[in-house]
Amino acid sequence: LHYGIIMGSRACIQMAAAAWASGFLYALLHTANTFSIPLCQGNTVDQFFCEIPQILKLSCSDAYLRELGLIVVSACLFFGCFVFIVLSYVQIFTAVLRIPSEQGRHKAFSMCLPHLAVVSLFVSTGTFACLKPPSISSPALDLVVAVLYSVVPPAVNPLIYSMRNKELKEAVKKLIQRVQGQHQ
Repeated sequence: LHYGIIMGSRACIQMAAAAWASGFLYALLHTANTFSIPLCQGNTVDQFFCEIPQILKLSCSDAYLRELGLIVVSACLFFGCFVFIVLSYVQIFTAVLRIPSEQGRHKAFSMCLPHLAVVSLFVSTGTFACLKPPSISSPALDLVVAVLYSVVPPAVNPLIYSMRNKELKEAVKKLIQRVQGQHQ
């Protein structure tokens, strides 16, 4: 995967700028919407951060149209990102499968699969948080789901990537063997 040759600095700058700009505009949209909602049920949320569904529960106005608009924008942005990620992985896997040596394919897959695992973890937990039916919603479940998609992927990310390190793999194997030896 000749990343340095295929991806010039201009393409990297454009992709980073697009990601930052879309993230900023998306956050600005949610912030403006949140600050325009009148709150009449106090200002305490049942989360460790101000998640939008929790703020909407405190609103004394019918925020249905606002929420519907945000859902449409969010769905479009999510779908665009998802399509971009899928197309990128299709191209990556197509290029990897064309590598003639099995060792080269193995090395390339070992670089790609940890990223795919972290992205899948984030997307699946975030999707569940957004699409879970209100009938199963409870403050405790909402808190667990919020932790799953906001804390677990960033916390697991370094661990997944560091598992490519041979010394760390050996240390984990020794630790597992030691724990298994103590239980027997």
